[in-house]
Amino acid sequence: MPLTEQRAYKIKNLPVKVAIIAPPYPLEEAPAPPLGVSYVAAAFEATGCRVKVIDYIVSCYTPEKLKKEIDAFGPDVVGATSVTMNFTAAADIIKTVKRYRPSILTMMGGPHVSFDARGTLESYPEIDMLVMGEGEKTIIELVPHLMDSDSWPDIKGLAFRRDGEIVVTEPRELIADLDSIPMPARHLLPMSRYRALGFPVSIITSRGCPNLCIFCQGRRMVGKKVRYRKVEYVMDEIEQILSYGISRINIADDLFTSNKARVREVCGEILRRGLDFKWSAFSRVNTVDREILELMRDAGCDSVSFGIESGNPEMLRRVKKGITLDQARNAVRMCKEAGILAHASFMVGLPGESPETLRDTQEFSQSLGIPHGYHFLAPFPGTTVREKIEEYDLEILTDDWSRYDANSAIVRTSALSPEDIEGFVAAFDREINDEWEKQVRDYKEGRGLPEDNFRVEGHFRMQLVYRIL
Repeated sequence: MPLTEQRAYKIKNLPVKVAIIAPPYPLEEAPAPPLGVSYVAAAFEATGCRVKVIDYIVSCYTPEKLKKEIDAFGPDVVGATSVTMNFTAAADIIKTVKRYRPSILTMMGGPHVSFDARGTLESYPEIDMLVMGEGEKTIIELVPHLMDSDSWPDIKGLAFRRDGEIVVTEPRELIADLDSIPMPARHLLPMSRYRALGFPVSIITSRGCPNLCIFCQGRRMVGKKVRYRKVEYVMDEIEQILSYGISRINIADDLFTSNKARVREVCGEILRRGLDFKWSAFSRVNTVDREILELMRDAGCDSVSFGIESGNPEMLRRVKKGITLDQARNAVRMCKEAGILAHASFMVGLPGESPETLRDTQEFSQSLGIPHGYHFLAPFPGTTVREKIEEYDLEILTDDWSRYDANSAIVRTSALSPEDIEGFVAAFDREINDEWEKQVRDYKEGRGLPEDNFRVEGHFRMQLVYRIL
């Protein structure tokens, strides 16, 4: 809904005080202001709650600091959201809250707990409730009954304990009208800190992904049907973000280019309003053409990320990626012709991975002539590859969620050990590190190219700013 139409509903026994925690996230992952937290905070605000976001992404977490925040705000409810890679950190923070103030109602939401609800509640008795799936409508329905646990079984999309048993209520339907939920509550975030770090701000123009990749958690979370927000509301949100002094935005849709008519509408409205900012988007190599890329460029898009995943055709079929290597080559070529930087990501340790498939991926990634990177397969809860593991040449080696950061091998195949998989990526990392060290040396000795010097200065500036923050 437009910013001017947001309102608080009058609910008995309010205001409830709600503290929402954004748990720590690795700096090297270039974290944006947490979008999920912003939506959750807005949903609580819409019911009349007093809401505080405690952001430990751009502020160092300590239990002592958390206790001071709790004492100062005095929340009735403390919640956190997380993905698998920072779930353990988020759950440990909730444990600290509960030990310090047992009377506080503790909650968690997000992709990880949505697909591991029973495991989460069994492992963490300090967590009182889980909100599963898209949480905004669930929160709005729940708030009047937060302190009335007898009403919880009638609310869809929850998991909690009752009489020593775990109760999982009926799944909530996906939100058909995304414009019916409030705009993200970024005014509760330390936006000046994110601006100082120079990270982009993420927005969504849609939810949903029609593709079938077996390693993806997102489709299960947001559904296969793409649901769109009204373009005028998206533009209102962009204008709000720009008012913070932000100059770079990332469109975090699962697949921004799924509908070319929609892309034309978004880009056309950016141009019509004269909005001046740079932006990036996630795309697929089989959903772009020269016309769309040039329009995106004219509207300020300067980079597009493609998940190509493998340079081996059989591997692409096995993981149901739904693309071909020729489509990848053509998409990269068109980006270059349009003046947009293309970035490709590849995944290693996929089912049936072998020395030969890794070699194919290495040769293909190098042939594209664009920035690219490798990530280790992490079989998250809710993914097809995890739920149907017996159908694949793959063994999952750990359920230690702290290792599900896509930065180490946690699987093996019949042809590759985890050491083999890590060795492949380590060789690539050494090449990148060697090139980086050369750029730093050239910078210090006054021999660097202007674009390399800019990158080096930006890196050290970001490190300094983060230490100061």
